[in-house]
Amino acid sequence: MTAILPFGRHIIGNPVLPAIHGGVLGAFMEMTALAQLLLTEGQERQPRVIDVSIEYLRSGRPLTTFARAEIKKVGRRIANVHVEAWQDRRAAPIAALRGHFLVSPTEVKP
Repeated sequence: MTAILPFGRHIIGNPVLPAIHGGVLGAFMEMTALAQLLLTEGQERQPRVIDVSIEYLRSGRPLTTFARAEIKKVGRRIANVHVEAWQDRRAAPIAALRGHFLVSPTEVKP
């Protein structure tokens, strides 16, 4: 799944450059990770964020931004997810997120 964040003037954080606000990029990547977990793992409830670490690699220009999540590992209670966001080329990411999420255990139905 590739998530898309269309550009809009309201997401500019630094009007001098102009650059997309870091909080917008962080929230976009976090939502991408949660959506990928819901789609892939078929959770009954939305996973909860335990912690995230974000690396801002370059300024987000006033363009459409894309993100893709890769689930590294899903255990009984915790999932580890890596997300990369890019604009022009996927090989040149503008930000990356590593996160741990609390997933609900799968219930065994009789």
